[in-house]
Amino acid sequence: MAETSATHEHAVTSEVGRLRTVLLHRPAAELKRLTPRNSDKLLFDAIPWVGRAQEEHDAFAEALRSRGVEVLYVTELLQDALEYEAARERAIADAVADLRFGDQLRRIVAGYLHDLDSEDLAHTLIAGLAHEELKAGHGLVYRLMDRHDFIVDPLPGLLFTRDNSTWIKDRVAVTSLAMPARRRESALTGLIYAFHPRFAGVEPVYSPELEHVEGGDVLLLCPGVIAVGTGERTTPAGVERLARKVFAAGLAHTVLAVPIEQRRATMHLDTVCTMVDVDTVVMYPPVAHSLTAFTVTADSGDLRVAEPRPFLEAAAAAMGLDRLKVIDTGLDPVTAEREQWDDGNNTLAVAPRLAVAYERNIETNAQLEAAGIEVIRISGSELGSGRGGPRCMSCPILRDDPSAEARPA
Repeated sequence: MAETSATHEHAVTSEVGRLRTVLLHRPAAELKRLTPRNSDKLLFDAIPWVGRAQEEHDAFAEALRSRGVEVLYVTELLQDALEYEAARERAIADAVADLRFGDQLRRIVAGYLHDLDSEDLAHTLIAGLAHEELKAGHGLVYRLMDRHDFIVDPLPGLLFTRDNSTWIKDRVAVTSLAMPARRRESALTGLIYAFHPRFAGVEPVYSPELEHVEGGDVLLLCPGVIAVGTGERTTPAGVERLARKVFAAGLAHTVLAVPIEQRRATMHLDTVCTMVDVDTVVMYPPVAHSLTAFTVTADSGDLRVAEPRPFLEAAAAAMGLDRLKVIDTGLDPVTAEREQWDDGNNTLAVAPRLAVAYERNIETNAQLEAAGIEVIRISGSELGSGRGGPRCMSCPILRDDPSAEARPA
């Protein structure tokens, strides 16, 4: 606990600079809490086989380590942070703020959580607290709850660490998640950044009480240029607020607001577009040439919003490129739709032209390799049940400047 941020760097300026440090969450007991009764509420399409999901996640982490990436885990960092009394108090206050409780049950739950050590408290905050586990429960609210209900909801969505925080240069945006079932994720991540010694001195550039922004919608196209998907999850007001924040902090000069159609398979911008090289994206073909973007820049303390242009055109112009190269998800319309559903283009760049992808998306991976992208294949049969791929499951904390990367011949 004596380490300080003086020994650690935190900076991310692009999607593809060589990855040095990443934050992951290894799935555990919270996935075991998923049932046919609550999976929709908790935003999972299927009930995953937890043991296999853990094996797949361990292989994902090892694939990153084998390429020289330092892997940090949410649970371990949270346990460390909860050694501090101020962090414990804040975590417990967040957990019992639910208006369902009423005064009596709130006091009982707070007392139960206060009695837990740091390891058990971290476990409960993530895995949740079931009605039948609170043996001291009593009172009207407790008695009228269904015995299968959770008093503190589990957080299976914490698996997707990209959504609740994203780094922009040396500042972290702790995001404002739109779905009620996931909002405590940001509170826990924010707790880590606020109290863990590794992040001492880090200044947040965004916080959960602001307008809705989710990390899966935020793509750092190159230093100074950010594309932000705009729809149900990340609202136009959220994009505007993020733009004002990053411009004021000198973190970017251009934000592209990209409206996206909200469907189950296209929740975030990174479900239809990710980067695999400094000038190359992999995209779902039906939207590649229909996406538009509003270019937002600073203008005398306010925002200037240009007329919409095709996304690929607007992005290339903002990045100073003649054009962006596009690799299609799939090979034909049927394959493209299937592999889009299976997160075929939700890749994680480990370095320029080196990306992690689910092995099941055979055609998309073949397209990537044909374009000169090396693919690190991982299994995702169980991890994918929450509709998220390698990018969704990872929050980069440190990347090299992509302009310093040696380009292959």
